[in-house]
Amino acid sequence: MIYSHTIQFDTHGNTDMIDLTDRVVRIVNQSNIHNGAAVIFTPSATSALTTIEYESGALKDLKRLFDELAPEDRDYFHNARWGDYNGHSHLRAAIIGPSLSIPIHAGALILGTWQQILFIDFDNRPRQREIFVQVQGEPA
Repeated sequence: MIYSHTIQFDTHGNTDMIDLTDRVVRIVNQSNIHNGAAVIFTPSATSALTTIEYESGALKDLKRLFDELAPEDRDYFHNARWGDYNGHSHLRAAIIGPSLSIPIHAGALILGTWQQILFIDFDNRPRQREIFVQVQGEPA
């Protein structure tokens, strides 16, 4: 069985970080899947999905890591070609990737105690985002 759902929200850009855990848990509960997997995907070249402890210090450390790896003020070939000055956004998103797959056991996502689902919008401006969640597996 496959259950699909979308999540829509607005972001501020500039490494805006949003905890999607509760929304994905609700979708898994609605799906009635007992054992299987949830696949979460962002169809965007300037955003990414990962897991982290959603705690202010960890989030600041993650943002600083990206500021050091791909600074906004560096010259990027992408900026020269398109003039949208978000070359750093594409690189940051590519490092993490656009999707997650999380196992489901006994109707619950298998996440660690301090592990939340994190969406990061790296673009240099506010955006409206849509995340796709597909839950597949054995029904309850």
